[in-house]
Amino acid sequence: MGSRVLPEPVERLIEEFSRLPGIGPKTASRLAFFLLRAPKNQAAQLAEALQQLRERITFCEICYNISETSPCPVCADDTRDHGLICVVEEPLDVVAVERTREFHGVYHVLHGVISPVDGVGPEDLKIEPLLERIRQGGVREVIVATNPNMEGEATAMYLAQLLAPLGVRATRLARGLPMGSDLEYADEITLLRALEGRREI
Repeated sequence: MGSRVLPEPVERLIEEFSRLPGIGPKTASRLAFFLLRAPKNQAAQLAEALQQLRERITFCEICYNISETSPCPVCADDTRDHGLICVVEEPLDVVAVERTREFHGVYHVLHGVISPVDGVGPEDLKIEPLLERIRQGGVREVIVATNPNMEGEATAMYLAQLLAPLGVRATRLARGLPMGSDLEYADEITLLRALEGRREI
């Protein structure tokens, strides 16, 4: 058995970084060695930020967005239009829509899209809580703002089928968004036009 090349704490940190999406072994190693050379307080601040993420962040019991409180500030805001729900894939998409400053409704975060290839089915998403919100009444329109790619379109069509019997208007963002792009990377003007030009599903 050969001797260990890297000290165990360094190996463990590289392994943990490698678990993150989009981080391969080389990037994980670079991050670990960056922290090793960085001032001691930088590593401590990162550790504290990670700890606070787990301790202070929760999911809103209504819309499932990330928040420090439940209900979240948007759901708790009486000046928002609670009859208009914008359904998005991820919390970052809420940030993108809010940047337009023109949407005054509320949100529902699915936490993913239907993707058989990745083993993600409708039961893995926050779809049932959305339907329950609508069944409680007062919702006029649901804007399905999933990303304009194959999975986003499939999820939108699936939602449209579920929403039809509930008597609410189901709309989709207009094609101001190029096919295959992500909502979180869209600029404010493009996203605003997509919101304004939304159509029936």
